[in-house]
Amino acid sequence: MKRTGKKAIFGWAMYDWANSAFATTVMAGFFPIFFKQYWSLGADATVSTARLGLGNSIAGVIVALSAPVLGAIADKGSTRKKFLLFFAVMGILMTMGLYLVSQGSWPLAILLYVLATVGFSGGNIFYDALITGITTDDKVDMVSSLGFSLGYLGGGLLFALNVWMTLRPETFGFSGAGEAVKLSFLMVGLWWAVFSIPIFLFVREPGQKPAPLQAGHSVKTGFRQLVDTFREVRHLKTIFLFLLAYWLYIDGVNTVIRMAVDYGISIGFKTSDLISALLITQFVGFPAALAFGFLGRKFGTRPAIFLAIVVYLFVSIWAAFMKSSAEFYVLAIIVGLVQGGIQALSRSYYARLIPKSKSAEYFGFYNMVGKFSAIIGPVLMGGTGLFIRSLGYGSQTASRISIASVAVFFIAGGILFYFVNEESGKEDLKYLS
Repeated sequence: MKRTGKKAIFGWAMYDWANSAFATTVMAGFFPIFFKQYWSLGADATVSTARLGLGNSIAGVIVALSAPVLGAIADKGSTRKKFLLFFAVMGILMTMGLYLVSQGSWPLAILLYVLATVGFSGGNIFYDALITGITTDDKVDMVSSLGFSLGYLGGGLLFALNVWMTLRPETFGFSGAGEAVKLSFLMVGLWWAVFSIPIFLFVREPGQKPAPLQAGHSVKTGFRQLVDTFREVRHLKTIFLFLLAYWLYIDGVNTVIRMAVDYGISIGFKTSDLISALLITQFVGFPAALAFGFLGRKFGTRPAIFLAIVVYLFVSIWAAFMKSSAEFYVLAIIVGLVQGGIQALSRSYYARLIPKSKSAEYFGFYNMVGKFSAIIGPVLMGGTGLFIRSLGYGSQTASRISIASVAVFFIAGGILFYFVNEESGKEDLKYLS
């Protein structure tokens, strides 16, 4: 079987189907609500929010700071699949462990959540890096889009089942919604484990034969390689400029993803409408991600990414004037049309810019940038809202202006991306040869 065969592509894409269940059911769906209402029962709402925010921040910082080093280590010994297995198993076990956490045990719940998030995010570093070994530059857009589309479909299917379980617990023989939510965490772990099998069966490790490095020597070698890469980046202006542009516009994307439900609640929409809209985004994202892969191949990756940035700019402005839940549903559909596309094509575009022999290390930088995104955006939203409130305006007005402030990320990111030139990037790589 060739490394670029259909089985390898299928195996690689199925990992997105597998771990996206964690992103939808746990991260975006149930954990924030269950943490506040069950594990932090009796605590002030602002206290429980602070606890959850701290947990998310800790997980993000751990992954962001370790990603380039882990990538350098994996590249040196060609052990990407081994690192992927380690982080996947960590994420799976910690997620399933949430099933056992009793009411009020918020420290244990947040610890397991942080470790599960590290497993999810850390595994994605090596999952992303494996794309350079299973396809060629002319097909990477479609392959990357296939992964994201299956992720939206798989994550959405399990999330829909989990939502049904919580809304109709008696149908499944549960005593209440709480029991259904706890079982959902167990189901996510099992789903993640079962559908991860194809990537380990069908995807071969690209590059050299794994080197028998000892742990201490591996870390030392990884740090040395990281320093060398920082020196290289000074000469790889195209990669540096793309990462800067990506940081800005993906910060806007992640802010919309993480703050949309909170914004909807702030302007008076029902929780049921918001959850339904989240499900719509998932299922629209499945065909839309594939469509963006086709657009990238037919008209070029750059124009397709620009299209997504413009749509997000429109969404961030329209959201500020939104009056009804029907408009929120429409925006959910529009976001679903471009969310998977901008993620998939950004990954494939970056894959063409980097040296293939160091893909895990360079994707470590890519994931580091991704993790540090959605830090400035929520802060900007919150700060803008507080400032508007201090001027004497109402909370809804402040919330509407705060969501509009996200537009600055799409404008700045789009401007910088305009100056990224793939052909210049290929010339930059000659510096390494």
